Amino acid sequence: LALDIDHWNLECEFNNTDHRTDLNGIDRLIVRRGQPFSVSLYLRSGSYQPGVSSLDCVAETGPQPSEQYGTRASFGLSASIDTSCWSAAVTSPPGDIVTLSICSAPDAPIGRYTLTLGHSARIEFILLFNPWCPGDAVYMDNEEKLAEYVLAQDGIIFRGAYKYPIPTPWNFGQFESGILDACLRILDMNPKYLKNPGKDCSGRRNPIYVSRVLSAMVNCNDDKGVLLGKWTGDYEGGVSPMLWRGSVEILRNWHTQACQPVRYGQCWVFAAVACSVSRALGIPCRVVTNYLSAHDTNSNLVIERYVKENGEPIQSKEMIWNYHCWVENWMTRPDLKSDFNGWQAYDPTPQEKSEGVYCCGPIPVRAIKEGELTLKYDAPFVFAEVNADVITFMKKKDGSTSKVSSDALVGQKISTKSVGSDAREDITHLYKYPEGSAEEREAFKKADHQNKLLQQQQNQGLHLNIKVTSDMRKGCDFDVFAVVTNNTQSEKKCRLLFGSCALSYNGFMGGNCGFKDLLNVELSPGGERKVPLRLNYSKYGGQITEDNLIRLAALLLDYTTGDTTLAVRNVVLDNPEIKVRVSTSSERGHTFWPMLENYAKVKVYFTPTHSGLRKLVVDFDSNKLCHVKGYRNVIIGK
Repeated sequence: LALDIDHWNLECEFNNTDHRTDLNGIDRLIVRRGQPFSVSLYLRSGSYQPGVSSLDCVAETGPQPSEQYGTRASFGLSASIDTSCWSAAVTSPPGDIVTLSICSAPDAPIGRYTLTLGHSARIEFILLFNPWCPGDAVYMDNEEKLAEYVLAQDGIIFRGAYKYPIPTPWNFGQFESGILDACLRILDMNPKYLKNPGKDCSGRRNPIYVSRVLSAMVNCNDDKGVLLGKWTGDYEGGVSPMLWRGSVEILRNWHTQACQPVRYGQCWVFAAVACSVSRALGIPCRVVTNYLSAHDTNSNLVIERYVKENGEPIQSKEMIWNYHCWVENWMTRPDLKSDFNGWQAYDPTPQEKSEGVYCCGPIPVRAIKEGELTLKYDAPFVFAEVNADVITFMKKKDGSTSKVSSDALVGQKISTKSVGSDAREDITHLYKYPEGSAEEREAFKKADHQNKLLQQQQNQGLHLNIKVTSDMRKGCDFDVFAVVTNNTQSEKKCRLLFGSCALSYNGFMGGNCGFKDLLNVELSPGGERKVPLRLNYSKYGGQITEDNLIRLAALLLDYTTGDTTLAVRNVVLDNPEIKVRVSTSSERGHTFWPMLENYAKVKVYFTPTHSGLRKLVVDFDSNKLCHVKGYRNVIIGK
């Protein structure tokens, strides 16, 4: 006999307090998954009779609820609550007022829910992660840490410098009015939801998925995310990152202004906002600061720094930041071995793309320490941030480079706020073994090996590289080659664009030195195609600078998949080898004939025995005899 419900009471004050969500307010029902909550049902007619009365319950979330996706659950009355799945049980004695206990599955998707009870009752509530529930992937068995990493609304972010960490107070404000709604809207504005709402809502059962979404959505580089980053110039039209003192104003502004990005953020602001959102959704979270943080752009685990001959540094995309902040979320990793449960690093600051999107992580902190770089997500980038090797090169005016010995530290004093106090907790040991230790070098070797394997896997398919000859002399015509290899089992048809331009040693690019566009490059399975590009002195001679640098770039478009591959290589042209033999004489006459062609000017310095230092300038374009007083038998040749 179905219960005939007239009206109901969600008992928000009792439930929210019991579920530790009362700081959000008690005007609506906000509960955590895997934990029972109670509602009072007032019957219109009849009374509840154990074993006789029935009640059909349906819980739904998202715009396309589906039992297949786990976003719809149907269940009836049970004798007792089963905390491992959606269940309901009556806990009151027989009568016309029924106390109904309801429990969600500990792996149910988080978000806004509608719960239908019978034919007439339809209630709404918000479901969050539950770090107090042993069956939840974010379970943390320590009340002091839960108070710090979930419930604390005020905290400390460390900035300053490696030798002088400076604590900066921050108001995370995850329970302030309107913040939870803003956090749920962040999930609803992410591109994965907009593309496939059903699949995205299903993914919200998994804190790994949610953390990755937050990593992308706290910045606005690919989406309608929260913050716009800015690191240079003035901050006109927004707020300097230095002036923010908390996340509340940022999240409210984004939520109330049609999801327009808030201007401006830098790493500690991105990390702090991500921490606020994670805690609001129920994931234990903390902000981490890495001093002397490396930014590796080419995934080789090495920071290559360049200096001029006078020691002046050359600006590069690969840098060592004074400090960099990210966040750690606490969760199990059922997709990996149990060794990698616990803190997972993820970074919302837009630095490099991951799977085509500006996001990073989550990656187990333990994986970084052990050099396990094949694990998801973005292990090579985070490993390099804390443990990259640094190599310094001197770039000479002729374009050549030489290695410079230098001491450079990476990943120092990795810091977070201590549990229950404002003191700094050093967690460097969680990310790396002691600097220079055998364990640290072993982890780096493993990481380097796995990173190469990872890149080999990523490079399977069409492979593109640029090859050159050893004899590339200024003044000569020569060929360079784009080599395309098809590592797939199917035939490929591609477009290849192969170009070149002059390049100065500081990275500024000049005019075109040669270009070709092949619209139909066909490759059989396992086949290779070597495409030459002729560089003629008549074209490049007037473009290149005294650095003799030419940048080669090949772009390959796979018509089948739409994928593009880019290969870039800088080449330095050799100057012609000039041999000068001088015979000094008292005779005043001297003749000289240029044997080389196509060179505008050669400057030769030499010291004759009888007249001190002299400078001989030969203009080969003039192609005429030159007379230099005081010398004879000057022979210039290859």
